[in-house]
Amino acid sequence: MSKKNIIIIGNGMVGHKFCEKLVSKTDQYQITVFGEEPRIAYDRVHLSSYFDGKTIEDLSLSTKDWYLENHIDLILGDAITEINRTEKTVHSHSGITKPYHYLVLATGSAPFVPDIPGIEKEGVFVYRTIEDLDKMKAHAAKCKSGAVMGGGLLGLEAAKALLDLGIKETHVIEFASRLMPRQIDDAGSKLLQGKLSQLGLQIHLNKNTSSILGENEIKGLAFADDSKLDLDMLVISAGIRPRDEIARLAGLEVSTRGGIVVNEFMQTSDKDIFAIGECALYKNMIYGLVAPGYEMAEVAASHLCNIDKQFHGFDMSTKLKLIGVDVASFGDAFVSEPDCTSIIFEDTHKGIYKRINITNDGKQLLGGILIGDADAYNMLLQTVNNKIVLPPNPEDLILGARGGEAAAGSGVMTLPDDALICSCEAVSKGAICDAVTSLDINTIDGIKKCTKAGTGCGGCIPIVKDLITGTMKENGVYVKNVLCEHFDYSRQELLDLAKMNKIKSYDQLLDTFGKGDGCEVCKPAVASILASLWNDLILKQDTIQDSNDRFLANIQKGGTYSVVPRIPGGEITPDKLIVIGQIAKEYGLYTKITGGQRIDLFGAHLSDLPVIWSRLIDAGFESGHAYGKSLRTVKSCVGSTWCRFGLHDSVSFAIQVEDRYKGLRSPHKLKGGVSGCIRECAEAQSKDFGIIATEKGWNLYVCGNGGSKPKHAQLLATDIDSETCIKYLDRFLMFYIRTADPLTRTATWLDKMEGGMAYLKNVVVNDSLGIATELEAEMEYHVNTYTCEWKAAIENPDMKKRFNHFVNAPEEKDPTVKFEGMRDQIKAGAW
Repeated sequence: MSKKNIIIIGNGMVGHKFCEKLVSKTDQYQITVFGEEPRIAYDRVHLSSYFDGKTIEDLSLSTKDWYLENHIDLILGDAITEINRTEKTVHSHSGITKPYHYLVLATGSAPFVPDIPGIEKEGVFVYRTIEDLDKMKAHAAKCKSGAVMGGGLLGLEAAKALLDLGIKETHVIEFASRLMPRQIDDAGSKLLQGKLSQLGLQIHLNKNTSSILGENEIKGLAFADDSKLDLDMLVISAGIRPRDEIARLAGLEVSTRGGIVVNEFMQTSDKDIFAIGECALYKNMIYGLVAPGYEMAEVAASHLCNIDKQFHGFDMSTKLKLIGVDVASFGDAFVSEPDCTSIIFEDTHKGIYKRINITNDGKQLLGGILIGDADAYNMLLQTVNNKIVLPPNPEDLILGARGGEAAAGSGVMTLPDDALICSCEAVSKGAICDAVTSLDINTIDGIKKCTKAGTGCGGCIPIVKDLITGTMKENGVYVKNVLCEHFDYSRQELLDLAKMNKIKSYDQLLDTFGKGDGCEVCKPAVASILASLWNDLILKQDTIQDSNDRFLANIQKGGTYSVVPRIPGGEITPDKLIVIGQIAKEYGLYTKITGGQRIDLFGAHLSDLPVIWSRLIDAGFESGHAYGKSLRTVKSCVGSTWCRFGLHDSVSFAIQVEDRYKGLRSPHKLKGGVSGCIRECAEAQSKDFGIIATEKGWNLYVCGNGGSKPKHAQLLATDIDSETCIKYLDRFLMFYIRTADPLTRTATWLDKMEGGMAYLKNVVVNDSLGIATELEAEMEYHVNTYTCEWKAAIENPDMKKRFNHFVNAPEEKDPTVKFEGMRDQIKAGAW
């Protein structure tokens, strides 16, 4: 019996997914795919990563071998120009004619390009394909300013692409009164706008573009309000339009507003022709995300295999990271009072906005918006979709339970088995848990291969990890904490292995105890471990991935760097102040006195860093480690020397403490404080360690944090003398360095510690583990081997080379990096 022919028009993400779904269900069809682009299907969701160094091979969803193995005839670079429904044939641009029994239209969408005078000028682009990105990359090399027309999801992605291309002056032009008008509300949009502005984007709202200026090449935009904007480049991202032209020519039912009309089986007005993805219109709705497109592919494939499955719309909740800012919306994000009760948390200082909408009886979550911190997105979405009854205090959903414990009945393992975890691949909680239990799969990669969960947008990965861990624990399996797929050990175990085997390089550790080539997780973690153990210069670890450590400076908005000399206790001499002022004036640096009682200098070019630091070191300064996961500052008040309330000399003690622990590498940054009395002017209880003077000595507090989740430090010891305080600090800090996971602040470390503060006190004060002497010796080794990283770097000719912008002209500065206006104002004495 001969196979029936299925022809798929379109080889994008949804067309490819249909192929996967169909071949997984049956082999009764002969499949032919026509793709308009010259390459196999690739990941458009992460298209901007092409500018981060990803190749087309990295983005490809499959290989040509896969099509051959599944007997799929793949024809690329050839568009279908005609469908003959009477003869049931299709005709391609190159002259190919193919018969079909069934036809699947996966033609996707095209960018909406508004009819603006001058839109055809050179330097105007759309943001849709790899070819578009290649053209943008070539043009951007000669541009200083660029703009994106459109402030929605795709528009902000395109804005990130311009920043990645090195265009520092990047604008976003939005016709509406707010960014992302379909996903977030006015308050959320205002906060997002502020965050993006801090990152270098210039946002223009309520802007109606009337024309594009320039003769043959774009020179700017003119707006309806008579304002103008000078530009070298424009990217259009003003929305999409369904690619339905081939369906119109074939006489299929098409909406006047665009889109091929389909039923619940994805059939068009011709029962033998299906439409899926962004070209399909279901109940007057175009679904512009990949997940509903994948669901449509599943429905169409199922129908062709006589499997009863229907499409009844799709949840358009989404979570993404826009230029480093978390943005998410879920459920009914825009329902408002009196139809619901809204709970809103807003922190404009940290750039966090959270809104949840609940039923008026307080029992059900309807939807919400998260900006700046979207960690809770997956569980909030599950709470909406599965109609989970809310805890007595619904605000705990966004603020966290005030008692430090999760609300009763919460957590991923309480979800029903049919809860949809991966919407892209329609994978349920039950399928994931069953794979862990029945097939003994305990890794993300294993779950991806088995169930496909996490292979789409990737947004479900955190909750999949929790399900793997939760299921293993329920099955009585010991869950091992490993650093990453390349090391089958935790950070603590790797530190012990490196110490016992005297391993001093990443490659040696990987060859001895790891596998593969490493990744962005293990490389900086191991570099930190080795620096903590051997107190060796961090730059010797060539595998370090963090750009701040790579150049011993924080990269700032605009591509310049910060210079932060250490000023222990905030105490500084007039001569040192003068040196800072002279350097700032000479190099046009912006200066700021920080909350950590030191002076930060901003705006330094990469090639200037060694020269600036040479002069600072000559004046007696050392590296302030503002760039490293290490001790930053020990803040102090003026203490008994000047303050009439001061009990002890807090300044001298703060200097002693900072000088002792300076350069100490740790799993996360460390901050300390010393207050001369209970009035707490140094805010010691908000620090990783805080020391407060008492009538009898010092009280020592540990594990406090600022940041997005502030936490007060807890009392470790009372009324101790300075020597004992230092001894306990030695033990506490080294125990933290030994046992904490990567990028874990001390507060989080203590929260996760079994036994909590009582256990930590037993270890540090009572030496319950018998390791106090060892911990103190390790700290003494650090103190005795400390060297200023910047001093070591500028004395090493090979290391100095990394601070050159151009190999052949080491004195030249990068012309694309600018510190607009501020240098001239500083030199003119305006600062």
